[in-house]
Amino acid sequence: MGPRPDPLEAAIELLIRGCGGRFAATGQPWVHVEDRGRAWIDFGELAEQLAADGPWSGGERRLLALAASLGADAGLLNENLPGLDRNNLALVLAAVSHAGGSQEHGPVAILFDDAGTPYRNPDRERPGPLYPWPSGRA
Repeated sequence: MGPRPDPLEAAIELLIRGCGGRFAATGQPWVHVEDRGRAWIDFGELAEQLAADGPWSGGERRLLALAASLGADAGLLNENLPGLDRNNLALVLAAVSHAGGSQEHGPVAILFDDAGTPYRNPDRERPGPLYPWPSGRA
């Protein structure tokens, strides 16, 4: 038997890794630290804060909403992702990549050499989708 799906763990990782980790930092109203130092995230509180229109950019709000859905006891992502087989999960990943417009993303225009000096990126080709559609049908 393989590893069990864990939407809660994925939600926490999303908060830790996204936006420099500031949404998993103490001081956020949904981050709680117990007396013994154990921290936990109240995804219900996160959803309430989202509904109250916090001071986030559009991208931050979307990231928080996805984390809230993964971390909720009953959320669209939490309820549906764990039951997908590998082929259908690959289709969902490709659909999310496509919906996010990754097939349109161009290369970074300015790069920096080892000394920190900026230069134009000579590679003008688009990198393609972040997660391409699988070949064939699932």
